Amino acid sequence: MGNSLGCSASGERLVSAARDGDLVEAKMLLEFNPCLAKYSTFFGGLNSPLHFAAAKGHNEIVTLLLEKGADVNSRNYCGQTALMQACRHGHWEAVQTLLLFRCNVTRADYLSGRTALHFAAIDGHVRCIRLLAADFVPSAPYGVASSGVESDNSASGPKFSQSVLTRFINKPADGGVTALHLAALNGYSDCVQLLLDLHASVSTVTFHYGSAINLIGAGSTPLHYAACGGSLKCCQLLLSKGASRLTLNCNGWLPLDVAKMWGRHCLESLLMPNSDATIPEFPPSKYLSLPLMSILNIARECGLQSAATIDDGDTCAVCLERACNVAAEGCAHQLCVKCALYLCSTSNITSEMVGHPGSIPCPLCRTGIVSFIKLSTTPTKELKPNLALSLCNPCILHPRALPPPESMSCRSEFRQNRVVAVSSEVVCPLSCTPFPSAALPSCSCDDDPSTGIESEGEAREQFPRGSQSSSTNEVEDKIDEQRLERTSCSGIFWNRRSCHREHQCNSEINA
Repeated sequence: MGNSLGCSASGERLVSAARDGDLVEAKMLLEFNPCLAKYSTFFGGLNSPLHFAAAKGHNEIVTLLLEKGADVNSRNYCGQTALMQACRHGHWEAVQTLLLFRCNVTRADYLSGRTALHFAAIDGHVRCIRLLAADFVPSAPYGVASSGVESDNSASGPKFSQSVLTRFINKPADGGVTALHLAALNGYSDCVQLLLDLHASVSTVTFHYGSAINLIGAGSTPLHYAACGGSLKCCQLLLSKGASRLTLNCNGWLPLDVAKMWGRHCLESLLMPNSDATIPEFPPSKYLSLPLMSILNIARECGLQSAATIDDGDTCAVCLERACNVAAEGCAHQLCVKCALYLCSTSNITSEMVGHPGSIPCPLCRTGIVSFIKLSTTPTKELKPNLALSLCNPCILHPRALPPPESMSCRSEFRQNRVVAVSSEVVCPLSCTPFPSAALPSCSCDDDPSTGIESEGEAREQFPRGSQSSSTNEVEDKIDEQRLERTSCSGIFWNRRSCHREHQCNSEINA
């Protein structure tokens, strides 16, 4: 981790530079000792300089740290990555940079099983949600992308499977709360609309044995949460996608009952079981960006800075600084990869004005762009993540991705070499299960602590780490089942220890 007596003082200086956005100081320290990029704080939340830079939105320092070897997937004391911190604070440019270095978007924190998608949805950062879903939405016409059939787009890279996108969007945190629940609760209609266009399920219910929002009730749908939040448009969006007004949660409440409890009287006529209110038809979200996957893959392969010699005819017509290295399919207008990526990440023009839903307008002719292709003259400069093993990254490979035992001559030798051949498709896949306990969206230190949590010692005795009697897969499956059994009490979501742990991590960053 880079924590040693010789580098602690310099490491703390780098942390201060990353927090304050002092690029000159950060460059000087990393030139003197590049290993400082892997430093993490001794006390507090074990945050790395990358966590501080991402949380504060200092994108240039984020890029510098990653280029110097910082682990893009490093975790702090709460199990949160730099991507989660960037999404929590809505710094989409930092999210974009982390994605270019192939960060893992499916990782969940230790406290509540929240992914970066949950952090972005709870505060309505719709641009961050768009970027997080970029690797799951192919650069193809929206009708093809949403048909549920696997497709192979050369510009998009690997095969697209709608089931993978659906699992990512509907991945629950502890308590069964999805990103759609959180966005609907807080009334962020743009986020709700984008999540629905990305196949978020309107029928997913929170876990029946407890819920993070106890006053809404366990077994609640996103419509229950939208009724609590009081957003008319969110309720209309959910109903237009097939949400049911007649679903009862574990308390026996309809969405109408939740709206009455919270004083949302403007929603009563809409949520009545026999309501004849007209539900408007909504076009696809203006934040849906189909070319994003293709341009992300090109940027990862070529980098953002063009090293080619710039001729007068090859200069990007948007920035007038860099050479053109991508072309839009259809109109064939050429741009530099940095301008194309910025265009895909920030465009919020209604797609009905330019063509296919999800397409973005060409800045030169206003033709709808669905995908970008790399020019043959573009040099290759691949951006690779640092997958160094560290104490903050206990799960690099899923057990099902490991080769059979007979193919491994020595377990320790495999552990030393397995990271070299890791592909982006097997790094902590969607089937990873979050660590139990949590407070979602955030708990109050004044609440009563939970008393129904099983001690860690008992869990270790039941599932010994070094057991030789069972295989790795069997142990992992048993641990996953035990995690579900532990969360049998709704009080676990208000655990004082979890609250203190998260407060410790966040107060260090916000200091």
